Amino acid sequence: MAEQTHVLFVEDDDVIREATQLALERDGFAVTAMPDGLSGLEAFRARRPDIALLDVMVPGLDGVSLCRRIRDESTVPVIMLSARADSIDVVLGLEAGADDYVTKPFDGAVLVARIRAVLRRFGHAGGGRAEADASAVDGGMLTFGDLEVDTEGMEVRRAGQPVALTPTEMRLLLEFSAAPGTVLSRDKLLERVWDYGWGGDTRVVDVHVQRLRTKIGQDRIETVRGFGYKLKA
Repeated sequence: MAEQTHVLFVEDDDVIREATQLALERDGFAVTAMPDGLSGLEAFRARRPDIALLDVMVPGLDGVSLCRRIRDESTVPVIMLSARADSIDVVLGLEAGADDYVTKPFDGAVLVARIRAVLRRFGHAGGGRAEADASAVDGGMLTFGDLEVDTEGMEVRRAGQPVALTPTEMRLLLEFSAAPGTVLSRDKLLERVWDYGWGGDTRVVDVHVQRLRTKIGQDRIETVRGFGYKLKA
């Protein structure tokens, strides 16, 4: 029998925490639910989850700070939960290393669908560590100036030095690398990298592109105003 997918859920509202935990468990997830950021960090370190759901506004250690702590130690996927879609907290969470976000109040089925989409992107197979999916391009070594992308070994080097990317950043780079010089729209990237079958928040793309630029070079990915982004060939 396959091991259950383990979800770390950090939420200070007792009603939301308990109801969401029950909903996730009914869908077959194993859930560790914590009421604050500090206990959430302890739970993360005690048993590395397959995915973390972090509410932005939790006591002790807020969700954004907790996300940064987790990202310092792991590439485990992180989904932030925010009370407002237009909140600056959304951008802060993504900049801290979150892979996606869900707006509260949320429908349980929507949350489960988003969790499963993130896990698919990370190559999750019912337990064990998640890794980036290399399906975006054929195997081999791709070179763009001083940037080398090993699509088989899932490794990136810049000027000969290894570059640490999260699985989401790696998938994003693979999409760019598969079509250097070709403009990819934000909606297309949402569909291919985030597995959105419908229009999502393009801020997710913008923030991840900025994070990727800081790691592979600010001028490596060009913004084509009004259209999207492209990797300089």
